[in-house]
Amino acid sequence: MFFDKVKYLIHLDKKASKSELNNLALTVQSVPVFKAAQNVNVIGKADFRYKIGSSALAATLHGASILLKLSKSWNWFINLSAADYPLVTQDDLLHILSYLPKDLNFVNHSSYIGWRESKKLKPIVVDPGLYLAEESEVYYATQKRELPDAYRLFTGSSSAILTRRFTEYCILGSENLPRTLLMYLSNSPSSESVYFPTILCNSRNFNRTTINHNMLYASFNSRSQARRLNSSDFNDLLMSGAAFASPFEADDPVLDQIDHELLHHNRDEPVPGGWCLGDSETNKCSVWGDAEILRPGPGAKRLEKKLLQLFSNGSYLSDQCQYEKSSSSR
Repeated sequence: MFFDKVKYLIHLDKKASKSELNNLALTVQSVPVFKAAQNVNVIGKADFRYKIGSSALAATLHGASILLKLSKSWNWFINLSAADYPLVTQDDLLHILSYLPKDLNFVNHSSYIGWRESKKLKPIVVDPGLYLAEESEVYYATQKRELPDAYRLFTGSSSAILTRRFTEYCILGSENLPRTLLMYLSNSPSSESVYFPTILCNSRNFNRTTINHNMLYASFNSRSQARRLNSSDFNDLLMSGAAFASPFEADDPVLDQIDHELLHHNRDEPVPGGWCLGDSETNKCSVWGDAEILRPGPGAKRLEKKLLQLFSNGSYLSDQCQYEKSSSSR
């Protein structure tokens, strides 16, 4: 089997026990297809990851740097949390991405800051995940700071589909912007949702490669908070054309419905792909073939339709890194 173009890297928060981390690593090694493909990895030295602060961003960048070392073959870095769930198979996603230009970055972004200025950007926090070996509480400093003048801040999504070239730009720090922004956000409450959109939209090399959609479905309440998805959302998930959806309650029945109707697999079994050569409908992946062969299904059609909507009328160009003057009062 050859899965070098697809690498999975799992990060279990340091809040988990050592035994939980070891069990995860052993489980990955015990699955025959993972063991054969050698494309699923677990970060051995875990990081703390707090929702507030910059430890979540640090963990993401740490994971990206490891993936760059693990393989030179992948083209896109897709950052997902435990709350995110696929709506398409691996073959569906790889099939569609193979037809796209390799310089497109998919991330929600907006220059409209509004209420986030006082609550998410100007406050200063101390994230213990960056400094301490034991779990502690994030705490706020009494001081506040001004917004930067050297670049414009953009807010957006923490999940994204980013090109390898852009990922290398952030990790290798060949220019000052990634390092400067990382230092500015080190004590920010919302670094993960600001870092990638801000770098993309302030870089001349990347601001025209940005697509204002992260290919993830979410439903927001009146307070602009993503609500938990359930079975009543299934049709909306299907019609969205998204590759992923979030967030879900743990073990919600809609996850089984997605597994059965969209991913066509049973719990605790791999999602079938072109590499599955088994004759049995109940165990298609009992025999393995060439992982380079893709068998896209209906999910690829949904993704294709969504992308055609994004690109057909050229409106994506008007959504690229547009600065709204009303977004901040300096």
